[in-house]
Amino acid sequence: MGVACHCRHTTLGQEKRYCYGISLAPHMGKFGEIIKGLDKNLLSGPVTAGMEKLSKDEAIASFHAHEQEGLCHTVWTFHTPFIGGICNCDRSDCLAMRSTITHRLPVMFRGEYVAQVDPEKCVGCRKCMGVCQFGAVTYSAANQKARIDKRWCYGCGVCRANCNKEAIRLEERTKIPAIANLW
Repeated sequence: MGVACHCRHTTLGQEKRYCYGISLAPHMGKFGEIIKGLDKNLLSGPVTAGMEKLSKDEAIASFHAHEQEGLCHTVWTFHTPFIGGICNCDRSDCLAMRSTITHRLPVMFRGEYVAQVDPEKCVGCRKCMGVCQFGAVTYSAANQKARIDKRWCYGCGVCRANCNKEAIRLEERTKIPAIANLW
């Protein structure tokens, strides 16, 4: 279900549909225990006012559109490891990303992958640089190529999704010794 983004509402004072609710947890997990303790008069089912239900194709199209905007998909859990929601974040408007990147409070963690530029395919357009929310993409004027600083890369893949030359791929973080334990 598409839901209004709390972060954008707080930072911009506007409703933006960048968040997608998935579930609380299978069989309600700990939430089920909490709900069982509530007065039965309060239980009328989930409140879905203000939410819109999307088909699989609509959700995928929305995610592709968010990638083109340079938004980073983030996975949120309420009962780990079960996904509660997927948000589409940027450094300026997302409170979690701003806390993590700007203030160094570890609200968000790096992904399993890091981006790598293939210098043979890179034409130096810098489109990847413009969409990286983490400042991981740099540009060499001498080589006229983009480069990824893996220490800053969170593995979101937005740079890859925006590369028209397919010059960026994702590699497993654990296979790169210098950053294998950097989460």
